[in-house]
Amino acid sequence: MKRLLRRNETLVAITLVVLCLVIGLNNPTFFTVGTVFTLLRGSIVTGIFAMGVLIVIISGGIDVSFTAIGVFALYSTVKLMLAYAPDASIWVAFSIAGLIGLGLGLINAFFIAKFKLPTLIVTLGTLSMFHGFLLFAIGNQIIRDVPPALTEFARATVIEIPQARGTANLHPAVFLLVAVAILMWILLRYTMLGRGIYALGGAPEAAERAGFNVTRIQYFIYGFVGLLSGVAGMTFGGLARQANPQDIVGMELNVIAAVVLGGAYLTGGRGTVIGTLLGVILVVIANNSLILIGVPTVWQRVVIGLIILIGTGIPAIQERRAGKITSGLAEA
Repeated sequence: MKRLLRRNETLVAITLVVLCLVIGLNNPTFFTVGTVFTLLRGSIVTGIFAMGVLIVIISGGIDVSFTAIGVFALYSTVKLMLAYAPDASIWVAFSIAGLIGLGLGLINAFFIAKFKLPTLIVTLGTLSMFHGFLLFAIGNQIIRDVPPALTEFARATVIEIPQARGTANLHPAVFLLVAVAILMWILLRYTMLGRGIYALGGAPEAAERAGFNVTRIQYFIYGFVGLLSGVAGMTFGGLARQANPQDIVGMELNVIAAVVLGGAYLTGGRGTVIGTLLGVILVVIANNSLILIGVPTVWQRVVIGLIILIGTGIPAIQERRAGKITSGLAEA
């Protein structure tokens, strides 16, 4: 039991339950199907981004360029479709966006794997480079007249539940997040590549001595993050029914916070899909539902900051205490 309570996922789950109870008891509308569906819809893009950021952090790196890759892929794909294939299906849109994201992610991988540059420095640079190139070379106007496939995607629904005020709709993009999460869980838990990602985060030199090809793993990580970012960007544009080059960029903190809250260590070597999903839900609720209990929008970032400090501070204290106990036993 004590071991279970020490797990970061358990602490995040408890925090999540307490937060939901506080909001729900102050405003009963929180405990409605409509609110649940709205929160699920709000978790889709953040969740897909978080799955990519998770493997970066597990590997001991940090990526802040994923939002720029997402909006670059979204805007470029919409312009290409309007120019050459306006009637193409939504799957064509996702495929194009994913490939664009993959290409941009491999640019990050090239500088990180080839020149051994710090991941934060590289991705800070490419964040500005990708977004700047998008605004000045591809376009900086909001595209609201999107291809019909995106409009149909935005209106899609798999569950409709009548309520006192309107209808609660569950968007099928939720299953896209579920599919990505399952894929990531299988990758990290059951594949040699997943073991290599954890080993890289624990100690790169030891991983190399163990026979893992560190360069190939890094190319996979940042290429895959780019692909997921392209998919997340297209999902965002499809749900919003527009392509705005100023969208998405700026939500890096929320995504990274969700992953860290879920138990991933910024030093690498640790992190889980379940924990990350719990972190995503916690951040989304804090961002979207605190207003229901009277917390002004300007104070929401303060509350989120406190949640992050508490959520990351408690596991750090527990690890330090465990380390002292272990060292004490070794000396004895």
